[in-house]
Amino acid sequence: MLKITSTSTKEEIEMATIKSLESTIEELMARIEVLESRPTRDRGPASERQMTEDDARAILLGEDSSLSHKAAAEKLGLSYGQVYSARNGFTFKKIYKEFRDIENKVDEA
Repeated sequence: MLKITSTSTKEEIEMATIKSLESTIEELMARIEVLESRPTRDRGPASERQMTEDDARAILLGEDSSLSHKAAAEKLGLSYGQVYSARNGFTFKKIYKEFRDIENKVDEA
């Protein structure tokens, strides 16, 4: 890398700037390569269809309630996000309320 002094010419300053930018670009390209080579989390399949109320009941109250989000999504052809949202009350709020009420009754007993 060139040293820039008060007596440096315009061309020397431009060359130093270009060398500095090239170095920065090389460092960033190496960082991008490392980040892109990392494995991504597998959250299961993409959604094949819309979730229905029956699906929500199955994952909250029924036979699929004991499965993980990913396993329930794979079984029903839904996405991980759809199952997660239903189980956390973001969607199908009426069914989630039924689920919560049942949970509260069990806790009271």
